[in-house]
Amino acid sequence: MKLEDAKIKYIQTWGSLATSWGINKTMAQVHALLLSSTKPLSADEIMEALKISRGNVNMNVRALIDWGIVRKEIIPGERKEFFVADKDIWELFKQVTKERKRREVEPVLKVLEELKNEVKEESEEAEEFKKLMNDLANVTNTVNGILDKAIKADEHWLLSNLTKIIKK
Repeated sequence: MKLEDAKIKYIQTWGSLATSWGINKTMAQVHALLLSSTKPLSADEIMEALKISRGNVNMNVRALIDWGIVRKEIIPGERKEFFVADKDIWELFKQVTKERKRREVEPVLKVLEELKNEVKEESEEAEEFKKLMNDLANVTNTVNGILDKAIKADEHWLLSNLTKIIKK
């Protein structure tokens, strides 16, 4: 397989997989393109490579910058903005985990706590509901703690601990 064909397949696959994780397909494709590029790319180059509009490029690049996994890079003598992805895959994993935790896990915890504490009714059904909310909050808090450790950990610590968990 030629390198260009492999890159295209990677970009398409990354975009398709990302939708399973709740990430916009085009955003993932822009990220994959920047990740696999050996040089910073302009919005025009991204548009041409992915056959998407300037607005789509701008919106997705801005989101990737907000996630902390893409940054602008200045090229002397150029008026255009150029973009580059962080190539450290471990840092990428930690940053995406941090962002998903902030956007998905923490709001769920907040709602579970509210639901658990705001039901004032004293019935068997209400107690069952409160217990369910408490159990869900406990599991979600455990997942949140694991994610916190993954975000703060270095690569070797996490891999060695995951290996121990898998072996049990």
